[in-house]
Amino acid sequence: MAFEVESTAFQPGGDIPKKFTCDGPDVSPALSWNDPPGAAQSFALIADDPDAPVGTWVHWVLYDLPGSARELPEGVPKEGELKGGGRQGTNDFRKIGYGGPCPPKGKPHRYFFKLYALDSKLNLKPGATTNAVEQAMKGHVLARAELMGRYGR
Repeated sequence: MAFEVESTAFQPGGDIPKKFTCDGPDVSPALSWNDPPGAAQSFALIADDPDAPVGTWVHWVLYDLPGSARELPEGVPKEGELKGGGRQGTNDFRKIGYGGPCPPKGKPHRYFFKLYALDSKLNLKPGATTNAVEQAMKGHVLARAELMGRYGR
């Protein structure tokens, strides 16, 4: 098996339900993954929209999820420190935690949930930016898994 990330909320390449967007309750979808590299000490997740009019828009930044983790429940609290381990960074809405799809009217956008298996913790404070997380990950990525969903208005 390969390192993969999936969701019970939507199929790969499928439509993201309104529940997980700014047009609904805007809760994070449940995610799960399997078969990470044995040396994984932590996981990081970056969810973004490369189709945004201003360039790639970051919707969710998580890091320092424990190496033993295999899932994120639906509706992760929008807090810097997560119970059970892990921290959340600041998204491009300038808020901590998940900010769901909220595209302008028109063609549906693609939303990529990118999960990274890392050989160490990043040890960044809660609220770190995407750039800080990406810089800290350099040289520590063991594997990457990706799930893409679509949402349009």
